[in-house]
Amino acid sequence: MKVLTVNTGRPALSSHSDGPGGLTGIGKQPADGPVLVTDPGPKGIGGSGLAGDAVCDLRHHGGTDQAVYAYAREELDAWEERLGRPLPNGAFGENLTTLGVTVSEARIGERWRIGDELVLEVTGGRIPCRTFAGHVGERGWVKRFTREGATGAYLRVVEPGTIRSGDPVELVHLPAHDITAAMEFRATTTERELLPRLLAAGDALHTETLRAAREYVAKYGAGTAS
Repeated sequence: MKVLTVNTGRPALSSHSDGPGGLTGIGKQPADGPVLVTDPGPKGIGGSGLAGDAVCDLRHHGGTDQAVYAYAREELDAWEERLGRPLPNGAFGENLTTLGVTVSEARIGERWRIGDELVLEVTGGRIPCRTFAGHVGERGWVKRFTREGATGAYLRVVEPGTIRSGDPVELVHLPAHDITAAMEFRATTTERELLPRLLAAGDALHTETLRAAREYVAKYGAGTAS
């Protein structure tokens, strides 16, 4: 398991961006050298966890629970076949393009050591937005991406460190539950009856998802939690 490329983006104008000034940082390119990864701080204040990587819409992106976004090269390859066009590393705005890592099926709270220092923890899946759809340029992209459910994973920084393309990925903690990033994604989008099940992942969940799951249980009960 390894990181093929570490990808960062600069602010750029986009007619699809809801960010300030119509700017977005979704256009990622592989970094030439090492990149420092740290906790960026709370959502709404902190942006990307990667030094030199732009997050322009702090209302919806970035922050501690979305410090890093990873997507598997294998899933990009599958999308290349479906779309009939090449998708280079970073094409989905991911910070880490991985190889040999089952990113979308990673468990919430699963921890990866990358390189010698960095430790990341999976918090949930990626919700597709208008900016993502415009960047990919495929008609009906939000619905299609949602239907496929290959979401990749957001991660928080447990231990900061410097990483570079080619670094190995080591699984250093695997939770006992079966709540994956893909399941978290379905629960927060198309299958909200799954929300009670997410509570098995506890505080490792994205803060907003944990709150939504608790509110769902308070209103409807935990009948689907088993």
